[in-house]
Amino acid sequence: MPFFRIFTLFCRVSLLLWPALFFCLGIGAPAFAEVRKETLPEVVVVGGDRAYPPYEFLDRDGQPSGYNVELTRAIAEVMGLRIEFRLGGWSEMRDALQSGAVDVLQGMSFSEERLAEVDFSLPSAIVNHAVFARRDSPPVNTLAELNEYSVALHRGGIMHDYLARTGFAGELLLTETPAEAMRLLAAGKSDFTIVAIVPGMYHIRELKLTNLLPAVRNVATYRYGYAVKKGNAELLSRIDEGLAILKKTGRQQAIYEKWLGGLEPRPVDWWTLVKYAAVVVIPLLLLLGGFALWSRILHRQVALRTADLTREIAERRHAEEELRLNQRQLVQADKLAALGTLVSGVAHEINNPTGLILLEAPKLKRFHGDAVKVLDRYFAENGDFQCGGLPYSRMRKEVGRGLDKVQEAAKRIKHIVDDLKDFARRDDSGDHAPLDLNAVAQAAVRLTEPSIRKATARFRADYGAGIPAIRGNAQRIEQVLINLLLNACQALPDPSRAIELVTRHDPERNLAVLQLRDEGTGIAPENLARLTDPFFTTKRDSGGTGLGLSVSAGIVKEHGGTLEFASVPGETLVTLCLPVFQEEPTRE
Repeated sequence: MPFFRIFTLFCRVSLLLWPALFFCLGIGAPAFAEVRKETLPEVVVVGGDRAYPPYEFLDRDGQPSGYNVELTRAIAEVMGLRIEFRLGGWSEMRDALQSGAVDVLQGMSFSEERLAEVDFSLPSAIVNHAVFARRDSPPVNTLAELNEYSVALHRGGIMHDYLARTGFAGELLLTETPAEAMRLLAAGKSDFTIVAIVPGMYHIRELKLTNLLPAVRNVATYRYGYAVKKGNAELLSRIDEGLAILKKTGRQQAIYEKWLGGLEPRPVDWWTLVKYAAVVVIPLLLLLGGFALWSRILHRQVALRTADLTREIAERRHAEEELRLNQRQLVQADKLAALGTLVSGVAHEINNPTGLILLEAPKLKRFHGDAVKVLDRYFAENGDFQCGGLPYSRMRKEVGRGLDKVQEAAKRIKHIVDDLKDFARRDDSGDHAPLDLNAVAQAAVRLTEPSIRKATARFRADYGAGIPAIRGNAQRIEQVLINLLLNACQALPDPSRAIELVTRHDPERNLAVLQLRDEGTGIAPENLARLTDPFFTTKRDSGGTGLGLSVSAGIVKEHGGTLEFASVPGETLVTLCLPVFQEEPTRE
């Protein structure tokens, strides 16, 4: 126990024992009363801070109010004291105590330095101080971190004394009241402020300073009570005695709860924690126990049923996957059938003007041959002349070559249209017949020529000589080659990359071989084995369906051949091998 408390207790006991001692000595009560009148003023002047709510402050009517005021009135009542309140600025009140203008300060935080100038009563409260900040202020955790910032402080307060004594290196902004310090902080004129937690929270609520919050709680804790001028033991003992009575009767606690209970954070005691834990945990444990028992009862049934459901789900998923695969194939087949019908109709319409060109071009050539004879005689007699905007000497050759080009272009259009019609024609028979691999490859190249010209400027085709006939369906083999050529075109990053098509005969294995090499981006090693899987594609974002190579592989397998892929970065090689046609020996 601190020395001043022992001294205070000694004085209190002495005051209780002195009347009895004087009575025994024959002095009597009247003489003792006269001693008190000489040491205590008739009216005790109580000083305090006019703006330190909820501890002490002047209310809207200018009357003293707050925890300290009501507690002082209660002490005066039980001790029979007459009191007068004088509330003003805190620094002014501290000076008034030393000058004798007031007899006691009803609220002052204890420190060893202040003990040199005043005597303290038993504490009437414990005050915790906090660092308050704006919501956007930088984070801090200790008082030492405030040395880099500006701090608003109540002038003459305990934290002002502490920071001044410890050599605070930051900027101090001193105010007359804690409320002013809080306003400076809210307005952004200081970085932080240090205020007792209860007045700080009171000002945030009453002044609606919604951008402030306590950043560090309990940075300093002080005992808070009455203070008298050094040596005024009589008045101090009366105050301590009154405090003791109020604490014993519970009145002091009631006053404390009225003014401070709703603002000051309270520590939760262990017994409260145990009670709340019991209310929550025990029913929870009973509930969990019931669930555990119920789970064990159902576990066996669930395990058996789960096994059955797992098997059923696996079978259903397999069936659904097959159904989805068939639906996609049907949709794609329907699209291809519609496209075939459309191509056939367009090809038929193109054939009409093409046939007209092929019919009229020979007539124009014959006419040109006859007209040249007449024009040559005119040229010989009159010299060169303008014909169609050009000299006749030049037009004579240009017209003939132009007519030849028109006839060749018309024949080319007719070949392409015929190839389209053959490709789009529905083949329900599936009959196989001897085929020329080179002819099928040339037809596929003609059909894909627009795509080839757009994709590369370096296309080369080398059709080998003497390749024996293969047995198969020309339309389906052509479909395979078209798919391979289009894939090669789509793989090229720019027109400077090449595509090469080569056909040859492999006599050792008796196979007709077609190889297609492109200088595209290549195929990732992990994708090579999946190229012919249904719906596998690396071009889904650009409209790929993943059916082209799958269908092609099926056609090649149906023809007894093989389709192989090899790839390195920057090059892909596709090899198509088909068995050579062999006639069965006739029986005589």
